[in-house]
Amino acid sequence: MTSAAYDILLPERALSCVVFASPHSGRDYGWSFLRKTVLNEHEIRSSEDAFVDQLFDCAPEYGAAFIRAGTPRAYVDLNRACDELDPALIEGVRRVGHNQRVASGLGVIPRVVANGRAIYRGKMTEAEAQERIDRIWKPYHERLQHLLSRAHDLHGQTVLVDCHSMPHEAMDGVARAGIRRPDVVLGDRFGAAASGEVVDRIEAAFSDAGFVVTRNAPFAGAYITQAYGKPAKGQHAVQVEIDRSLYMNEQLIRPNGDFEAVRAALRNVIRDVARIGQGRVPLAAE
Repeated sequence: MTSAAYDILLPERALSCVVFASPHSGRDYGWSFLRKTVLNEHEIRSSEDAFVDQLFDCAPEYGAAFIRAGTPRAYVDLNRACDELDPALIEGVRRVGHNQRVASGLGVIPRVVANGRAIYRGKMTEAEAQERIDRIWKPYHERLQHLLSRAHDLHGQTVLVDCHSMPHEAMDGVARAGIRRPDVVLGDRFGAAASGEVVDRIEAAFSDAGFVVTRNAPFAGAYITQAYGKPAKGQHAVQVEIDRSLYMNEQLIRPNGDFEAVRAALRNVIRDVARIGQGRVPLAAE
């Protein structure tokens, strides 16, 4: 099932309560968008979670649905609220309070990509921004909620695994502190978005596959985990950030020599995570 906003891979049998998602791996930049940006075709990809969709696309083999973005993060950021509009980019928008993501240029319609590089020369109209939200953001989130509701109806609970990648340098502070550098950061908004049982199971799956895992620092989860993580209602959400340098050349944005090995290790993770809740009473809420 494919649209401009998303592509969905469904299992032959819905055996799992888990839904995997990749909201930042979209790479259909489109000629009209590339004409508007001051960045070249390589630079515009710097904030993309490149290849994350390929790393997790085996999820349907284990009975879990997988939804991946079609449109890139630089065009519409699906991990932001639809009202996180940037007055420095969008004409007619007033600043309401202080939102650090919007202030730094990373609202729902981003003003910058990685390292603060501006995407556009000037501003866009509010109508153009709203058209992107209506055409891309809303359909993605409507379909994501549909997948979660269906899984909940079938299994009595659901778990959203929101898949992302992080620059290798994101964990430099940890390494300087003399702590073993994590490969994976799990974000559950410090327990607000998922039960401890769910996060323990996901962490164990990564650890058993040989990954070094930490939680909530420096990434505790953004809009998606906040909006969809409702553990008291049996809907859990966990953000997964994987070190890009494990499987790709970050400068060239190309898979590296370890890509297939990491993909194989993640296949074991996906298998184990997809088993959460299978053959058991609904997961406990916290």
